[in-house]
Amino acid sequence: MATKDATVADLQRKFEESDAVLLTEYRGLTVAQLRDLRNSIREHATYAVAKNTLTKIAANNAGITAFDDELAGPSALAFVHGDTVAVAKALRDFAKANPLLVVKAGYFDGNALSAAEVGKLADLESREVLLAKAAGAMQAALVGAAQLFNALPAKAARGFGALQEKQDA
Repeated sequence: MATKDATVADLQRKFEESDAVLLTEYRGLTVAQLRDLRNSIREHATYAVAKNTLTKIAANNAGITAFDDELAGPSALAFVHGDTVAVAKALRDFAKANPLLVVKAGYFDGNALSAAEVGKLADLESREVLLAKAAGAMQAALVGAAQLFNALPAKAARGFGALQEKQDA
């Protein structure tokens, strides 16, 4: 009983500290395949296999009911502590190569996600790409503003030059 309580407490802590949680079913995957999956998401998440009843108790204790209907069969959770999109992409890519892995649901930013919504999350560009695009857009706006400010004195100088020529003539 003490072991179960400790497991529930640990899982609850992981639910509370995670940016997102993705629920998968791993029926039929080998230990080596699970190790490869863990290694592929290690930078942004931890992947944990847990009993469904303990997972449900821990999730409910953390205020999450998103997985209540999905906890059946051999379940494992990706507790995301980094880039959620990168983890969703890694799970999707692993599932393409290993069809026995099924992404069942997710919980992100206070909202329950269906398997399809987790797939849409995986289709987003990574945080780094989005930041680079934003930086590029800001840089383009600044370059445009700089060109505009440089053009104003030049136009004024040409105008004054034309006015001077007109007065001289």
